[in-house]
Amino acid sequence: MENVDFSGFLDAYKADLIDAINALNQTDLNQLTSEILSVMDNGGTIHFIGNGGSAATPSHSAGDWSKELGVKTVCHTDNTASLTAWANDTGYGNIFAGALGTWAKAGDLVVGYSGSGNSENVLNGMVKAREIGCRTAAITGNYKNGGGGKLAQMVDVAIICETTSMERIEDLQLIINHMVKEAVKLERNLPSHS
Repeated sequence: MENVDFSGFLDAYKADLIDAINALNQTDLNQLTSEILSVMDNGGTIHFIGNGGSAATPSHSAGDWSKELGVKTVCHTDNTASLTAWANDTGYGNIFAGALGTWAKAGDLVVGYSGSGNSENVLNGMVKAREIGCRTAAITGNYKNGGGGKLAQMVDVAIICETTSMERIEDLQLIINHMVKEAVKLERNLPSHS
């Protein structure tokens, strides 16, 4: 990388990520942790919805949370046949609303992941989740200075990553998932992952 100040780039990336980690709202993180504990206590299910990187990270976390927390956790992008059937038959904007209409029940928790907070299918999924009687949460960001977009305004708890970089928002989505998972384990005295 002869024409790029690689050291400067790395320093800027790390500084932005560190600033965004430091800016995470502790009250919001605590509220999301409480929502998870509530679902664990009521025997409910946690549902993850999102697109792109914001679909891959929830897939990772669904595995962690179901295994390490013992809570039913489903990432609705993991069922390719269902996702593509809803997209083909009703339109891509309805993939999560359709799946949640089948799988979710009152008292469940639906967590939407969207860097911008404006993904139509995630927004439609949240509308459906609220109709069902689910609790709702968002892990989103300040992409293009959007402040978490429409998603942040329509959920019970919104965690907004204070960076305009989609890459750093996606980095933080996994960090947040690990933070709240470990907080739940600490609260419930569950064994640490080694």
